[in-house]
Amino acid sequence: MEQKPKAYMNPYLAGFLLGLVLLSAFFITGRGLGASGAAKSVVIETIGSVAPEYAKENSFYASFFATGDGRPMRNWLVYLTLGVLGGAFFSGFLSGRAGFKIDKGVRITNATRLIFAVAGGFLFGVGSQFGRGCTSGAALSGMAVLSTAGFITVIAIFGTGYAIAYFFRKLWIN
Repeated sequence: MEQKPKAYMNPYLAGFLLGLVLLSAFFITGRGLGASGAAKSVVIETIGSVAPEYAKENSFYASFFATGDGRPMRNWLVYLTLGVLGGAFFSGFLSGRAGFKIDKGVRITNATRLIFAVAGGFLFGVGSQFGRGCTSGAALSGMAVLSTAGFITVIAIFGTGYAIAYFFRKLWIN
């Protein structure tokens, strides 16, 4: 007997709960949410493990190992990201949606979809470094404190998404 997936959570309730998480982050840590810091911690820790002499001589990397306990992987954003991933899998299993599935349009192959997904993720990661933060840090947390830059970030993210989607829509529309 195949398990039928449960309905998604009400988006208004989910948004409210996300707001409570963001409020809690400000209250507990004094700053908002952001996941790109976790990725940066992983890269810095990797550089420090693979090439410790290079990390000591490079002022950017050395600054991360000189402060505190010298372990970038102990950054709270790493634990936040692991919790988000764990929660997503837990939610997927509870709702019957866990598994590997490639969502795509009828005019695109699995390989092309995966290539576009990886390229998009790479470009998003590069953009988050240019913007000094990912969407959750720059947009969500920025808008929560009524930052002009947060609102501009959201407009730029969605505006660019809509503009780029116009050129790739034939891959998704039947």
